[in-house]
Amino acid sequence: MNFYSLNNKSQFVSFKDAVIQGIAPDRGLYFPENITPLPDSFFEGIEELSDHEIAFTAIHQFVKDVIPDHVLRDILKDVLDFNFPVVEIEKNVAALELFHGPTMAFKDVGARFMARCLGYFSKGKDTEVTVLVATSGDTGGAVANGFLGVSGVKVVILYPSGKVSDIQEKQLTTLGQNITALEVKGTFDDCQEMVKTAFLDKELLGHMKLTSANSINVARWLPQMFYFLFAYKQTKAIGREIAFSVPSGNFGNICAGMVAQRLGMPVKHFIASTNVNDVVPRFMRTGKYTPKASTSTISNAMDVGDPSNFVRIRHLFQDDFDALGNHLSSYSFTDAETKAAMLKIYTDDGYTPDPHGAVGYLGLKEYQEAHSETYGVFLETAHPVKFLDVVEEVIGESPEIPMQIRKVMDKQKRSVLIASYGELKDYLLKVK
Repeated sequence: MNFYSLNNKSQFVSFKDAVIQGIAPDRGLYFPENITPLPDSFFEGIEELSDHEIAFTAIHQFVKDVIPDHVLRDILKDVLDFNFPVVEIEKNVAALELFHGPTMAFKDVGARFMARCLGYFSKGKDTEVTVLVATSGDTGGAVANGFLGVSGVKVVILYPSGKVSDIQEKQLTTLGQNITALEVKGTFDDCQEMVKTAFLDKELLGHMKLTSANSINVARWLPQMFYFLFAYKQTKAIGREIAFSVPSGNFGNICAGMVAQRLGMPVKHFIASTNVNDVVPRFMRTGKYTPKASTSTISNAMDVGDPSNFVRIRHLFQDDFDALGNHLSSYSFTDAETKAAMLKIYTDDGYTPDPHGAVGYLGLKEYQEAHSETYGVFLETAHPVKFLDVVEEVIGESPEIPMQIRKVMDKQKRSVLIASYGELKDYLLKVK
């Protein structure tokens, strides 16, 4: 299987090269040349398969040319060493909990999968790779943890100063070793633009090999389809049409779900639930895509004004607006609405969501108003303790702090403050 840039569909690279490059030289995102549906028998018998077997079958066609089967199985065994439970919280509504990994965020799977792929690709090589990544919250911690100590790989994480939670900041600034955090005076969009600019800087690329661990990287993006397949396995016996509501920022997660759909997963509809950064909800209403500066919210991982992966979603449907609308709805919600939903879920259902999950819940409930026959699954993408201040304010209680979080709380933050691309470039050239 080869991959091509969405800006130039005639130039193909292998999965290995797509992972190492991160983004194509023409600044396009890589996309698989084809997606072959899995046999009906796979979905008919999915309840009998382990998560490892499901993941291996789903990802195999995309990586088989460059990763031997036994290596892929070992990678998946390392990556998928925790659970992904679907927890019913009220009639026809369930939460898919994606926060049981080492950094308690859904990005653990993609970050760990990419780290192990890159570790395999760089084995025995003298060339060091620098992973350059922007984060609006949980990506940084997941990437830092996933790549910690990986030989031949340095990681540089850009995050917006004052716009991630205290726990998120601790997770990406306290590990040391091969991990460096750059604190940017600006927004996540500023961080993301710096990363994209670095990949086009010929002088910089002449001095070092760069790759990205954002969801623009195919090795970070594609493994997220596992979540939807695992959830389908757990909900199939309900015997009703399933809809997934995904808290969406850069749109990698929901796009991966749509790849699972393209593989044949019998799920017809997805809901992209956003905060007030509503570029995609407006697009789904008007057909016009108009990026805007991001706005800070309590669901900070979704504070994205120009979501990179939405171009992949549009490509999946060949930019056919009507076809896309048959499979995707999108709604946006304010912080006030998010807090009200958090309190309602806690009070009525005895379940504590994080702000992102609450947005996912709101989107699902809005969709179900006109589609009451559906069984809805919203993605709970991070443990509520990662947004402790907001959760305590809303529900009036402090959730128990898990061990994964406690072990970083007292560590010392180490970051380098920058304000421009020039400062980023100077730093990268200096530390090479």
